[in-house]
Amino acid sequence: MPALIVILSLTVGGGLLAREVYRKPQPEDTGEVAATSVSTLPPEQQPGPPTVQLTPDAAAHPEDQRVRQLLQTYFDAINGRSYDRWKTVVTSARIQSQPRDEWLANYRTTHDGSILVYRIEGLPRQQLQILVAFTSVQDPADAPPELPERCIRWRLVLPAVWEGNAWKLDIVPAGTSPEHVKC
Repeated sequence: MPALIVILSLTVGGGLLAREVYRKPQPEDTGEVAATSVSTLPPEQQPGPPTVQLTPDAAAHPEDQRVRQLLQTYFDAINGRSYDRWKTVVTSARIQSQPRDEWLANYRTTHDGSILVYRIEGLPRQQLQILVAFTSVQDPADAPPELPERCIRWRLVLPAVWEGNAWKLDIVPAGTSPEHVKC
């Protein structure tokens, strides 16, 4: 019986030691990780904070922090009406499709917030698909014609491609229909 206790103790001790040796390191907490849904804010607090957050699923992707920073710059540019800053995070094709005057007119009253990345999917040929939700407030005259509302909740897939040594947001493919509803 004493031999059995010694063997059992050595086995348990060896198991605990092996667990510590082979444990995967915890990922460094370098960004905003959020719950899997955006909470509803009262109308006077819309659109919510402008900080891009990631769900645990999105945060598990190897490009999570690059994508978070890409989207943070993108939304900061829109909220700050900075076409020059926006140009740093979109593809050359997207810049050509939306000249400065058109871009400024499109976003003249827009403020985006409650930004949550649900998922990041890698695709072949240095491409990503980013499932993101956010809230926008704007003059109803500047809202989409099919939903002329002051406050809109959006959910869409943004394509990103590797261009010029960085991830850039590309043109959303024709026929893609984002989900959007009144707040």
